[in-house]
Amino acid sequence: MTKRILLALALAAACLASQQARADVKPHALFTDGMVLQRGMSCPVWGTADPGEIVEVSLAATNKNSSFAVRSKITADKEGKWRVSLSFSPEEAGGPYEMTLKGKNTITLKDVYIGEVWICSGQSNMEWPLSRTDNAEEAIRKATNPHIRLFTVPKNTADKPLDHFKGDPKWQQCNPDTVKNFSAVAYFFGRDLQKALGVPVGLIHTSWGGTRAEAWTRLAVLEAQEEWKNEAADYAKALAKYKETAAKAKAQGKKTPRGPGLQNAPAALYNGMIAPLIPYAIKGAIWYQGESNAGKAYAYRKLFPLMIQNWRDDWKQGDFPFLFVQLAPFRDIVSEPQESEWAELREAQLLTSLHCKNTGMAVITDVGDPKDIHPKKKEPVGARLALAARAIAYGEKIEYSGPIYDKMEVKDGKVVLHFKHVGKGLVAKDGPLTGFTLAGTDRKFYNAQAEIQGDSVLVWCDRVPQPMAVRYGWANYPVVNLWNKDGLPASPFRTDDFPGRTAPKH
Repeated sequence: MTKRILLALALAAACLASQQARADVKPHALFTDGMVLQRGMSCPVWGTADPGEIVEVSLAATNKNSSFAVRSKITADKEGKWRVSLSFSPEEAGGPYEMTLKGKNTITLKDVYIGEVWICSGQSNMEWPLSRTDNAEEAIRKATNPHIRLFTVPKNTADKPLDHFKGDPKWQQCNPDTVKNFSAVAYFFGRDLQKALGVPVGLIHTSWGGTRAEAWTRLAVLEAQEEWKNEAADYAKALAKYKETAAKAKAQGKKTPRGPGLQNAPAALYNGMIAPLIPYAIKGAIWYQGESNAGKAYAYRKLFPLMIQNWRDDWKQGDFPFLFVQLAPFRDIVSEPQESEWAELREAQLLTSLHCKNTGMAVITDVGDPKDIHPKKKEPVGARLALAARAIAYGEKIEYSGPIYDKMEVKDGKVVLHFKHVGKGLVAKDGPLTGFTLAGTDRKFYNAQAEIQGDSVLVWCDRVPQPMAVRYGWANYPVVNLWNKDGLPASPFRTDDFPGRTAPKH
């Protein structure tokens, strides 16, 4: 056989292989062996195929004694994209199942479960791995649980929303090897939730240390707001200039310069690490972030609810539960009252929990470290998020929050504070109440005395005979001890609205 004929055969085989590759049904990268699908709702399943190719997706039990099976069929559009929906009742949680995708080829995904799926996002305290927490060795050793599944989104930035991930992430069964480098907060949350619900739990971890909420918000949403319009416009200009410079460098055979798409660029992480997840069916999200926004804490009052609404709008699952962690104590402990950017950020988080539907906040005033922005006690953080999920997402009649300030009244030169989430009653943990300050009409705050009276707290200070405002835990590192008897700490708060360090200057 001549070399020319051999070459022709090789080219024909390559062409045929290429055609077959293009024809292959392929699911989105979220759909792998070991995945968890959300129960109790319609679950989108999507991917690519040949334009006009008929795609059938089915899910069936691997147990021969079970008759469970669902299927759906659709024709891929002119771009080769397809999407079907599979629905499962709340009672159909469990597994394992097999998902079969049929077109011109067949793909079978094994060890699939139906249960609860949560997004776990934020910055470094959400990213913090289990291997670097308190009691890590014991927690890792006990972590084997086939009903908890882990998925980590690779770090990636993008200048427009992506429909794919960087790399090739896979769902993994929770065990000592897979969990040690997984988010500690997410794991402890999932562990407690799985134990309480008794169904499979899937955790999708997507976080990046040192990042601002702006990076996790869609660009069009930022552009529509006066506070971020200029920042978004500046980024758009920088991006256009970069693309032009990069094109010239490529044409000249030069090294491509570094672009502006860093992790804190507006929308960079939404585009690269949130958009690829949509519209995977989820129950809700947990979030631990805010340290990088403390310098603009007042603006966070608007930005944070805006980001939450952005995610909800894009997922199109209504007001799904969004639970978050209030900032931990950090930096030097001071003995006298002073202004604090971190206190203002905690206030922005508290306001979000009070005014944004289906949100909950985990207060962690007891697990801070004055010398470390990454406190190692992550188990209480996950546990309190799980309590909030059980109450807000699943309707359990349990107390999930520590005391939250409600209102105040002045009586005989003293202030009476009233609270929500009193639970079984208020308690001063480990000694007399501390952390309260009081101010009069001069707006100067002094350390105050306080005591519990029933479900209220009485606050007074001899230096403030005519009190006007009370603050509690208003510091970078609050030293506080007001709890409820349900074992949950009170959120720092203030009764005044005096301009703080990050409020706009008029």
